[in-house]
Amino acid sequence: MDVNIGNRVRVLRKSKNMSIAELSEMSGVSTGLISQIERELVVPSVVNLWKLAQTLDKNIGYFFDEGLKENDIIVRKDERKKLTINKSKGIYELLTPNLNNKIEFLMITIKSGDESNVDMLKHEGEECGLVLKGTLTVKINDDEYIMNEGDSIYFSSEMPHRYLNKHEGDCVSVWAMTPPSF
Repeated sequence: MDVNIGNRVRVLRKSKNMSIAELSEMSGVSTGLISQIERELVVPSVVNLWKLAQTLDKNIGYFFDEGLKENDIIVRKDERKKLTINKSKGIYELLTPNLNNKIEFLMITIKSGDESNVDMLKHEGEECGLVLKGTLTVKINDDEYIMNEGDSIYFSSEMPHRYLNKHEGDCVSVWAMTPPSF
């Protein structure tokens, strides 16, 4: 995927008459990192990109506009868009034609010993997931829930959460989130 995220961050920031320092203060992302992102010196982690997107009133999909036609409604198994998150062995596959929908639908494969992110995330909305293969630990607040093949879960995304695979073998799960966070 050939995406110029830094340029999109810069153009959007400037269109809102925001300095790098203002964006940093509002998003919690350091000024140095924002500068490096805008100059395409680094690729931001999904967490930092999500923070920037939220601050700039966009969903994260805005930075990955892949030129798909709006009328495409079927995503073929071998044509799914894949996103590998920074330092994660997890693979996120988009199950909808693009990232600019009212609902986000993903297949997530998390390798044994990996996690969705180091920090707990919380954001507006709701999400639900279904484990198709393997075992997944979902941490919500201070509680951990172990999900096995066929188990599903629903929770408010406003509660701090993250996903871990502390178990043998890959875990494959399907998730729906609204509003989209990618």
